[in-house]
Amino acid sequence: MYSLNKYTAAVSSLVVFTALIFILTPPSFSFLSVGQAPSVFKPLEFQSSKQNIWADLSDLEFNDVLTFLYSRPEGLNLTKGAVATPWDNRILLVEALSPNKSGSLQYLDGGSKPPARWAHVTVSRAATEVEEATLVDYMVGPLPADSATQILPLDFCYNSGRNYARNPMPNIEGFLQWINKTADEVSDITLDLLGGLPIRFNESDVNSLMPIPRISVIEDGRMVVWLQFYRAGPKSGAMSILPQGLYAKLDASSSDISNWKIMQWFYNGVLYNSTDMFRAAWHNPDFEKVLPNLDGDWTDTEDYSHEPAGREKPPPVMIQPSGPRYDIDRNQKFVSWMGFEFYIAFSQSTGISLFDIRFKNERIIYELGMQEALAHYAGADPTQGAQYFLDTFFSMGVRMFELVPGYDCPAYATYLSTSYHAGDTTLTNENNICLFEYTADHALQRHTTADSVSISRSQYLVLRSVSTVGNYDYTIDYLFYLDGSIEVKVRASGFIFGAFYGSSEPNNKTKSSEYGYRIHDAVSSSMHDHVINFKADLDIAGTTNTLVRVGVEPSTVSYEWEQADRESRNTMHLVNTPIREETGLDWPRNSGAMYIVLNNESTNAWGEKRGYRITPGTGMGTPPHLTILNSTSLGKAAEWAGRDLWVVKHKDTEPRSASPVNFIEPQSPLIDFAKFVDGEAIVQEDLVVYFNLGAHHIAHSGDIPNTLMHTSASSVMFTPHNFHDRDPSRESVQGVKLKLGAGGHKPRYFGGRYTEGVTLNITDLEPNLDRYQAVRHDVTDLSYNKSFMGV
Repeated sequence: MYSLNKYTAAVSSLVVFTALIFILTPPSFSFLSVGQAPSVFKPLEFQSSKQNIWADLSDLEFNDVLTFLYSRPEGLNLTKGAVATPWDNRILLVEALSPNKSGSLQYLDGGSKPPARWAHVTVSRAATEVEEATLVDYMVGPLPADSATQILPLDFCYNSGRNYARNPMPNIEGFLQWINKTADEVSDITLDLLGGLPIRFNESDVNSLMPIPRISVIEDGRMVVWLQFYRAGPKSGAMSILPQGLYAKLDASSSDISNWKIMQWFYNGVLYNSTDMFRAAWHNPDFEKVLPNLDGDWTDTEDYSHEPAGREKPPPVMIQPSGPRYDIDRNQKFVSWMGFEFYIAFSQSTGISLFDIRFKNERIIYELGMQEALAHYAGADPTQGAQYFLDTFFSMGVRMFELVPGYDCPAYATYLSTSYHAGDTTLTNENNICLFEYTADHALQRHTTADSVSISRSQYLVLRSVSTVGNYDYTIDYLFYLDGSIEVKVRASGFIFGAFYGSSEPNNKTKSSEYGYRIHDAVSSSMHDHVINFKADLDIAGTTNTLVRVGVEPSTVSYEWEQADRESRNTMHLVNTPIREETGLDWPRNSGAMYIVLNNESTNAWGEKRGYRITPGTGMGTPPHLTILNSTSLGKAAEWAGRDLWVVKHKDTEPRSASPVNFIEPQSPLIDFAKFVDGEAIVQEDLVVYFNLGAHHIAHSGDIPNTLMHTSASSVMFTPHNFHDRDPSRESVQGVKLKLGAGGHKPRYFGGRYTEGVTLNITDLEPNLDRYQAVRHDVTDLSYNKSFMGV
């Protein structure tokens, strides 16, 4: 196993991408461009004192790596992407390896130089006569390339001991062609039963059909896939709620596509063991058909016809007449606001991560970012019965598309763009991150006395992105509050993945199934769990921390002063229990305990140990974990999903809880999170907390056409707990103390306030969306195409 300390390299998890160069563009919106690490730092008004060591490769470094790889094949035998075929070895991505924490702290907190630059390279290796097709990770460095530069297996961060995963679908184009050919062979049946033909005949036809694959078995060189037909849903992108009741079982074990075969067909509750048997049954006069699931106005996400009273008036909007109160170092992707400071990084697979988060000059969190997003379904058909997705496989960072000003974020927000290296090219998604300050609809603090009222406005800073993975749009927020609290919040919207509701009678009143509810003529909801894993590497008053469970428990106590009246009193008290070994934890019933990360060796002015509490935040209920025990489908790919949160000892060799390719190696994943939790002592150690957000999504008629964000929000907060001597928001908040009196009220303001009117442009209220830059969004349909394998 290689160590990056040994090679002074910069390491991260699979697919940690891009960085961000912020360049101002014309005003109307405040646009910044996010690209690569600059080679020359230009003097700016606001500057970070340190280099963003998590930034992606500069264009020079990227080209340097490509030149090195193509000129020194070292057995890679690479073909350039523009001319590569499925039978060639080709580069899928090139990115910077994020530095080990141990080396990073020597730079951030000491006098050492920035960690050496290394690249992470993923190569798609074609199958040979003796080897299967694989996706292989290498590390290249140090950079810039010189005589010391080398290429090594990138395996130290994978506890499988491997740096590769089997690629079960190396020939994506051949796979799609095979599916189209199979669909063509039964097009007469689909036209009769489903009322549609394969989509290639007419992409704009609302009745066009798409066979979508779901892996049923993938282990020991065997792969079985179920194909379900869907209407393509070109009107509103509603494919996922247009499932049809026709399924085909495919044996795709062979590397030679010509050897693939349909094993079974499933229709209206009947399993047919061959295409011939299915066709013969279809010709039988007694063959019973079910109603197809048709597209129509019911899938529209917009209603232009109804105008209830009030809809004709524009709603209230937030404005920012005095400009932003935060600062950005555009070269170093560094943000400062009201005592908070942090660096922004970007990954192709996971999107935004934050590093070196400080409040009032003290580091609170070294790293905070999403690791993986699981959606696991249950149902009574060949698709829903075992369907699951690990969304980083579909590149959640790449699927961060352009935001809509005035809707996704306030018109006054600062909009950022991300760039990433895929294959031999660099690509950019414009304006897909926003940063803004917001005023809450409630006060932060207030108190009333007989002759005064004191009240403070509640402001917070938001860093936001939206990742569209097939049918779902995930809005991911990092929020910062004036008291030093930090919140991570996820909201989901978009179309649910529906299940076909089979009935030969148009008015069938069959009771709802045990997996969901009937939500239209021929579709039902399909229960599923969303479990979205995040990493928080906390450094509370230093890197030596302890997690303590502070229980709020009932007790019976005898007080000396009450003995004459009663022998004992039933009450409650606090019970402090240190968590001594690595373990998984669940949120306590009735909120009957607090989890606090503290430093036993650091106290506030009152002698109390300084800490931060981890708690469910402002979402809809307590964040859940996966309901299914020992999931047959998932195998060992997502062991982190089984508990609400985990606490482990930090190791440079465990930078991430999951790998995107765990999706295609579930029984033998590159990263098996269960191995992280091996009983090591964690009292006064460098701790990492992995926590889950998400929902038990029991979709219903209100999820049609789209799930609503306020019903699907989930969050966790990190809040100061005896960390300060008093509430630090008093120093930065804006408010008023209103002194009452018969002779007139006397307001005394603290913080800036508006003392005169302001002039607004129409774009301050309603942004000009003609400036939206994206021509087309590269949305995945959650098949292998547009996945990590289909880059």
